[in-house]
Amino acid sequence: SVNISILIVAVVIFLLVLHHNFLSLSDFLRRELSDPSPLGLQPIDFIPAAPQRLTDERSDKEISVVIAASDERLGGAIAAMNSIYYHTRSNVVFHIVTLNDTVDHLRMWLSSTSLKNMRYRILDFDPRVLEGKVQADPQKADTFKPLTFARFYLPNLVPHAEKVIYVDDDVIVQDDILELYNTPLKPGHAAAFSDDCDSTSSKVAVRGAGNQYNYIGFLDYKKETIRKLAMKANTCSFNPGVFVANLTEWKLQNITKQLEKWMALNVVEELYSKTLAGSITTPPLLIVFYKQHSSLDPMWNVRHLGSSAGKRYSPQFVKAAKLLHWNGHFKPWGRTASYAEVWEKWYVPDPTGKFNLIRRHSEAYEAK
Repeated sequence: SVNISILIVAVVIFLLVLHHNFLSLSDFLRRELSDPSPLGLQPIDFIPAAPQRLTDERSDKEISVVIAASDERLGGAIAAMNSIYYHTRSNVVFHIVTLNDTVDHLRMWLSSTSLKNMRYRILDFDPRVLEGKVQADPQKADTFKPLTFARFYLPNLVPHAEKVIYVDDDVIVQDDILELYNTPLKPGHAAAFSDDCDSTSSKVAVRGAGNQYNYIGFLDYKKETIRKLAMKANTCSFNPGVFVANLTEWKLQNITKQLEKWMALNVVEELYSKTLAGSITTPPLLIVFYKQHSSLDPMWNVRHLGSSAGKRYSPQFVKAAKLLHWNGHFKPWGRTASYAEVWEKWYVPDPTGKFNLIRRHSEAYEAK
């Protein structure tokens, strides 16, 4: 019996050593796979396997959703993802693009709340990829947000996907994201956007907006480089805060390189309009996708909710919208935006309490 006991102890020790070595090998492989890519987009977290319960309940359809998450707006990204996850039975995989100093905060928020069953991948965006391509206004240094350019690098963010959805962090989804994913794209089109002047948002809410919603609101038509493109100044612009991308077509057309070309040209020639729109992300997209994009169902990007503190839409229309977008100054986490209570329904409290301080600061700023 003594010999048997010694044998059992020896077997247990052997299994423990084997298990330890296996874990060490796993950690090594994970570190090897996490090497930074040439563009500085580094995988931080790997997608966990879906729990058996979710595997049983959700369909096999996998949908890649890309969202940028800056620390000061992290609560927005959390609420957006929560609303998407709740309304679909598809296997949504979130590709969350953030900066290195936000990773720990984001990981804690996701792992210690009701969102822990979501499938996600955290990507660290290196702002150095924008060197020579973006010239920030020195008088508005705080307005330069590197993560707003993450959408330009979709094939690098989700290299194995054929199709992805990109959403801003100030949205709430009220229907199945599978419907948006299935938006038909015309042959040769790499993306589908919501046109501004023809959209439901425009017809219902925007009156007397002038050329803020046309190309001339974003591009300087006094510049010869712009005039040579022969793009009509009154062409309806589109909103790049929500779109569906065909990455196969995106790569075939070298869309990322085209966007970088116009970014770099703007640094030298100042091609963007300084009058109405003031965006530095939208103009290169407008140039590259001029008459070369498909259209989204306008109910999948009902926007301008953040343009003012007043209510632009009726409660019935807001309830019917498939996606609500608080683009503009008044964000729903500041609580002075219209229909902030709709956003609040999907917000998951920050376990660290950090975002609560940001919200109070935002409310005080908007109240001025």
